[in-house]
Amino acid sequence: MTRATHAPHPVSLAVLAALLAVAACEPPPDEAVDTEELSSVALGAYYVGQSVHFEVYSAHATRVEVWLYSTALGAGQKGKVTLTHSGDRWYANVPLSTIQGWGITGTIYYGYRAWGPNWTYSSSWSPGSSAGFVTDVDAQGNRFNPNKLLFDPYALELSHDPINMAHTDGTVFASGPSYRLLDSGPYAPKGIVMTEPGIYSGSKPTRAFKDEVIYEVHVRGLTKNDTSIASAYRGTYRGAGLKAAALASLGITAVEFLPVQETDNDANDYDPSTTTGDNYWGYMTLNYFAPDRRYAYNKAPGGPTAEFIQMVNAFHAQGIKVYIDVVYNHTGEGGVWGTDKRVMNVMSFRGLDNQNYYSLTADRQFPWDNTGVGGNFQTHNQPARGVVIDSLRYWSERLGVDGFRFDLASVLGDTCTHGCFNFDKMDSQNALNQITQQLPVRPAGGGSGIDLIAEPWAIGGNSYQVGGFPSGWAEWNGKFRDVLRADQNQMGVEAITPGQLASRFAGSSDLYQDDGRKPYHSVNFMVAHDGFTMKDLYSCNSKYNTQAWPYGPSDGGEDNNRSWDQGGAGADQRRAARNGMSALMLSAGVPMFTGGDEFLRTQYCNNNTYNLDSWANWLGYSWSSDQSTFRTFTQRLIAFRKAHPALRPSNFYSSSDTNGNVMEQLRWFTPAGVVPDSAYWASSSNHAIAWRIDGTEFGDSAAAIYVAYNGWSGSVNFALPWPGSGRNWYRVTDTCNWAEGTNQFANPGSEAYIGGEWTNYGLCGRGLLLLIAK
Repeated sequence: MTRATHAPHPVSLAVLAALLAVAACEPPPDEAVDTEELSSVALGAYYVGQSVHFEVYSAHATRVEVWLYSTALGAGQKGKVTLTHSGDRWYANVPLSTIQGWGITGTIYYGYRAWGPNWTYSSSWSPGSSAGFVTDVDAQGNRFNPNKLLFDPYALELSHDPINMAHTDGTVFASGPSYRLLDSGPYAPKGIVMTEPGIYSGSKPTRAFKDEVIYEVHVRGLTKNDTSIASAYRGTYRGAGLKAAALASLGITAVEFLPVQETDNDANDYDPSTTTGDNYWGYMTLNYFAPDRRYAYNKAPGGPTAEFIQMVNAFHAQGIKVYIDVVYNHTGEGGVWGTDKRVMNVMSFRGLDNQNYYSLTADRQFPWDNTGVGGNFQTHNQPARGVVIDSLRYWSERLGVDGFRFDLASVLGDTCTHGCFNFDKMDSQNALNQITQQLPVRPAGGGSGIDLIAEPWAIGGNSYQVGGFPSGWAEWNGKFRDVLRADQNQMGVEAITPGQLASRFAGSSDLYQDDGRKPYHSVNFMVAHDGFTMKDLYSCNSKYNTQAWPYGPSDGGEDNNRSWDQGGAGADQRRAARNGMSALMLSAGVPMFTGGDEFLRTQYCNNNTYNLDSWANWLGYSWSSDQSTFRTFTQRLIAFRKAHPALRPSNFYSSSDTNGNVMEQLRWFTPAGVVPDSAYWASSSNHAIAWRIDGTEFGDSAAAIYVAYNGWSGSVNFALPWPGSGRNWYRVTDTCNWAEGTNQFANPGSEAYIGGEWTNYGLCGRGLLLLIAK
């Protein structure tokens, strides 16, 4: 019996039987195969005994060939094989002896050429020929073009990017009158047949999601400026792994990397003095299985995969989870060039089965686009949905990833195929629900599984869905961000009530409680990669994206940032940043901040640095005394959150006393020390609120925790509530300017005595107070 020694996924007996049948050029026996499992195993290219098995999906192709290369870039093919098909699966089993006979004795590179109704097969065709051409796009939306070598959607690594230092002409990948006959074969990215697919074998953190502190950062930007790391490792997976101990000392429990799946960014260095055409963030994914080769120190075949796993192991050794940002709403093939429907990139999905991989307009001539960058990936259809689920499984099980943040995730809740968009969280077949049904979601109390985080919006239709995602999904809580920013920075411009503030501080029950979700399904954030940094939120009145390199230029970016420079006073800007960071760490939900916010990193008021791969946009580690002081404040604030389970509730707070100590689990107060009435809650003329949490109901070391927030520009006296029998209040921090310094946030045991019930505490304008009862 032939043994599948290098299959990229665990192989069951049923699937093994199917593979052996394929190897014999026989269709797999339907009764012996679980089709969902087969879809996660058989697609791709991998060794089966002394052969290489190639398998690709296309329901509308009429002919598919696999072309094999010994050199990735700039050379012609060594051999080719016409694939056999059974239904929508095209396959071939090519003996190694045949491949070696073609002169391929090292790494095997490969790609596909496909024909269909809009470009029929002709035996007279050769690369660069028009033989068989009918139209660039037909009435059904097919865009087959055999002159375009297609990389495998299931390739585990890609050889290089379409645009790179050696090849900068992107027209070779396009269709349309001027480009359809250009042969992309010598220049196209090729799949790599992996001789030893990477396998994660470490020990994953099992911590409950509610206990995370998430650090969003770019894997290259994290270390590219860090002189403590060997220069060869800076900006790489290996370099990132070397920062694990430092992030653990800060208190980070989960690092969330911007996209690390293969994207077109190799040309960022072509002209390092401009941002033109650059792709720094990486939200144009080419392949959902391959780690981005640009971020690897070891760029040899198999190197990026092995190095990524090494990085994951380094973070896991520090108890830090690894999340990755994934972009399944659209792909790096992009959209129509200008207005001519015939001109589009044909690189992979589009050239294999455009109408099944993408959502199209009703006439099938254009992409249906809720993303703004090229058209929706059609995840309600099994082929595209299968790519999503199979790749998530691969990154989790084989590469060790602990969770995923989904860019523009509302697109994955779309129930339309063509001609419309409709988000419906109740549809069991949409990608959101299929992901939670087919992949293990981490239990609420912790354990094995993955954490799922949605960016709950897209563009247009009913795509704005903050609070609207199905069970099992946490969400970036955009309303937390908007309400807190508006109250801090837009007094007199936007009306924010104490009731709105209270809802956000307490976990946003108005968004997540009605469908059975919990406070920790709210990922609270003040800033993210796509906008200002924490410092810039309080230092910039508006975006400044037109500045010259290395600070820009960057197009786009949000105009309504709810930002304010605090009158230009540096001390007030730092106080506002302390308030923003404190709001994150003292609210129910899961806090997330961006890399460098802990030391007041700036992007110089550029709020859309997607294209800025420069030293000015990478994290810097030469800090001023003010930056070091802020980092200490952040470090101690995180430690406080981690030490106090009352701030990390499993359920929404109750307004009742649930343990008989005559103190409500959560109680709200006006500055006068009384419970707000309905008029106070609803009035946007009130800008101060305080709350007390009974720590004893959570097994907390603090008998009670009290937070007072003053949004007014002037000082306010807060009458302190009852701290519990025989106890007094002690100050952990006051964010006001007078207290700024290394010990502004007290270490445990060094909190300053304040007093008992009805003690008056004068809190400065735009300040926050944190007390504990003991």
